[in-house]
Amino acid sequence: MTGEARFDGIWVLRTNTAYPAATVAVQYKRLWMVEAMIRTTKAILETRPIYHKCDATIRGHLVCSFLALLLKAELEKRLEARGEAWEWAEVLRGLDNLQEVAAVFRGRRYLLRSQLTVHAHTAIRAAGVAVPPTIRAL
Repeated sequence: MTGEARFDGIWVLRTNTAYPAATVAVQYKRLWMVEAMIRTTKAILETRPIYHKCDATIRGHLVCSFLALLLKAELEKRLEARGEAWEWAEVLRGLDNLQEVAAVFRGRRYLLRSQLTVHAHTAIRAAGVAVPPTIRAL
């Protein structure tokens, strides 16, 4: 066992590409991030377990999960470009707390938005979306 311990943390990759070894290694290490994002996305969308009965629904499920993964990765990239280094769970909590309710006051209808957390506000701005007004007349 002692002799094998010297190989802990060492792995071998074999590829049919012409990319440098460092590039291949970095891309391989990113796979765990993709797997983690898919698990997170499925948890967020509460898509587990889903039992599909036909190919079209399986494809639809995969497409939706992949699109969610792309959106998450893009938002994380934009947050990082702004110098924000939050945990994804913090961003989700902030966005989950964002609510909008319809109300009637003196015969007029309004939409009222909940107060934004710093995480939600920054995520919305990083996404390039206008922050919704606190009160909006309908």
